[in-house]
Amino acid sequence: MIITDTHTHLYSEAFNDDRNEMINRAIKQGITRFFIPAIDSTSTQLMFQLEKDYPNNVFLMSGLHPTYVKNNYKDELKHVEELLAKRRFYAIGEIGIDLYWDKTTLEIQRKAFKHQIQLAKKYRLPIVIHCRDAFDEIFEVLESEKSDDLFGIFHCFTGTLKQAHQAISYNMKLGIGGVATFKNGKIDQFLNQIDLSHIVLETDSPYLAPVPYRGKRNESIYILKVLEKLSYIYNRTEEDIAEITTENSKAVFKI
Repeated sequence: MIITDTHTHLYSEAFNDDRNEMINRAIKQGITRFFIPAIDSTSTQLMFQLEKDYPNNVFLMSGLHPTYVKNNYKDELKHVEELLAKRRFYAIGEIGIDLYWDKTTLEIQRKAFKHQIQLAKKYRLPIVIHCRDAFDEIFEVLESEKSDDLFGIFHCFTGTLKQAHQAISYNMKLGIGGVATFKNGKIDQFLNQIDLSHIVLETDSPYLAPVPYRGKRNESIYILKVLEKLSYIYNRTEEDIAEITTENSKAVFKI
């Protein structure tokens, strides 16, 4: 059984004390594909080191996270452009709009999001979307950029069934993680109405640990709890869910 974690911040300082042990714990359980989102330029070298240490397991994205879109965002976007021109990445991410922490940067967040979507189209790469309190704003940008070469993953999807269908209409898979196990997560109430062909698994570790680890540090091995929950929701075996979602991840990332 091959399991893919489509979104994990393995370079996070939360793993500084036991990073290799944590990754190897996951690999031993069949979680052998880790897709690593970028945050800003400070994460670049840490990501390269991870790729060097785990060349068969770690796959990198490049991008500027919306909460890191500040006054210097043009310099950060230039860094992304320079990286894309030099070497292979598997996605542009994580990118998007976050209005939970700071609404005052909406306009530059929107500009950075659009610019990075255009980079993704140029390099024929998927996008990995971060959306928090910003579904309408995200959909507005996606509508303006809609095309056959726009595709990717709506990371940590927490919306309604209607919003799920809207995301899927833009060629987006839904990234499902620990929230599916929360009592108040809500998405578990309608997920079985979404065909499994539209779903990929993720942890977003070290954040959003699933039940029974909620509130603690998340790690990639806990994706097994997400797998267990989806097996229950869809009434399919865990092996089926793992196989289908891994194939979906291959369709997105082309590896």
